[in-house]
Amino acid sequence: MLDGFVPWPTDFAERYRRAGYWQGRSLRQLLDERAGRTPDKTAAVDATGGTTYAELLAEADRIAAGLLGLGIGRRDRVVVHLPNRTSFLTTVIALFTIGAIPVMALPGHRRDEILHLVRSSEAVAYVGQDRFQGFDYRNLAREVRRDAPGLQHVVITGDAQEFTPLAELARVEARELPPVDASEVALLLLSGGTTGVPKLIPRTHDDYAYNIAACAAVVEFDDSGVYLAANPVPHNAALGCPGALGALVLGGKAVLAANPSPDLVFPLIEREGVTLTTLVPALALLWAEAAQSTPVDMSAVTIQVGSSKFGPAAAERVSDSLKCRILNVYGIGEGLITHTRLDDPPETVFGTEGRPVCPDDEIRIVDTEDREVAPGVTGELLTRGPYTIRGYFAAPEHNRRSFTSEGFYRTGDLARMTGDGNVIIEGRLKDIIHHLGEKVSAEEVEGHVLTHPLVRDTAVVGIPDEELDERLCVFVVLSAGTGANGDANAGAAGDAGPASDALSLRTLRDHIRGRGLAPYKLPDELIVVADLPRTPVGKIDKNALRLSRRERPANA
Repeated sequence: MLDGFVPWPTDFAERYRRAGYWQGRSLRQLLDERAGRTPDKTAAVDATGGTTYAELLAEADRIAAGLLGLGIGRRDRVVVHLPNRTSFLTTVIALFTIGAIPVMALPGHRRDEILHLVRSSEAVAYVGQDRFQGFDYRNLAREVRRDAPGLQHVVITGDAQEFTPLAELARVEARELPPVDASEVALLLLSGGTTGVPKLIPRTHDDYAYNIAACAAVVEFDDSGVYLAANPVPHNAALGCPGALGALVLGGKAVLAANPSPDLVFPLIEREGVTLTTLVPALALLWAEAAQSTPVDMSAVTIQVGSSKFGPAAAERVSDSLKCRILNVYGIGEGLITHTRLDDPPETVFGTEGRPVCPDDEIRIVDTEDREVAPGVTGELLTRGPYTIRGYFAAPEHNRRSFTSEGFYRTGDLARMTGDGNVIIEGRLKDIIHHLGEKVSAEEVEGHVLTHPLVRDTAVVGIPDEELDERLCVFVVLSAGTGANGDANAGAAGDAGPASDALSLRTLRDHIRGRGLAPYKLPDELIVVADLPRTPVGKIDKNALRLSRRERPANA
């Protein structure tokens, strides 16, 4: 097994195999089986056009041979930093083919995040785009390679300059390769980064194939289905729930949108016959608003909505506006997925996060002493099962805190169970902010804010917002002698109004942007305070900060 991977105990692994959850076939084997049935069917569509199953796998085979020629092979980690294009799929499939392990970076990640991923995964290679949405990934690659000597190869799609072009790898003659063990790690997803930086989530071929199959069964997705990846496809939801990868495994079609703008995706939905997509609540509401002025036929579309709480009023508004079918989802990259069903009544779909997708998903809801609470009582959600990991990759300290002695994963989310077995998520213990469809670690942003020479102390909190999921609000205490240290608010992102004589939202955003932080982690509001409230044990009282922000006008 891969060093740093925590396997399931033998008795659990045998149980999952006997139950048929784990079938002993790698993701590449599953793709080969499907492509063998329909080689000429369109498998994927992006901005450049369509690709058949035969073309997709042939391209992946050539890239696989090219990667082997570079010396990349079994169990090597490769950071894949590509947008929603077919090249993402062919690259990831090529890595599956040779038993190498893609590390799923998000297109919005910048130097700080990519350097962490390269170092923590001990990646030997980085695959990136030349430019995307105005950002030059080659400059990022130069900086990361300078600071991570273990990174041996940089592969770039498009104009590679001094790096290895992906197109060059794709010209290498394919070769026959031995099959990959399905119990091996297939990919590394990213956690929400509750400790300041993302942890790596090792998913095996066996468990991820089941993840895809279980989600597909719930939404009745099969070879007639068309999945739209509107969110970044490296996300677990857009990749394997069932996602774009699931669409290929099941013989359907994956449509990769460069961005989720209604102007782009509405025509795609109608032209490509989309039947399923996955959205965060803020994006679902944006689509609903856009549909009032830009009519779109979504009567055949099912939308899975997840990532953050999707309340009943918002769910009904989206359903009424788009005339589509809404399913509420709770899912974590670490494993567990709960999902409402197609035949659930509206009160279940709009008011709960549904039921686990697997009969052997074990759920416990516990109090602060790890004692199970009574049905209907809120507590922390713990889980284990055939697609829920038993440990983060190469993170023993995190694993001691994040998993019980019985192998249950501590989600950090507060939940309660209804009498009919549906889960309702009530909040979270972990200090994560859902912002612009992404999960942002408050601790990570705080660390960057504290590097500003005018900031003595800081706390970052999320404030509910229909358009942004949550507003990313930064409270700061200024260093002594830097001007007004009173209570002021800079308002919305881009507001030129100063938060104090010394520091404004604009200058703070410029400062942490310059440190290489992803744009979706930049704050929306800056509030300067004389001091931060503390709990009796001396910790910053973020509940008090949230309350104080809610009691003031947005631009006070």
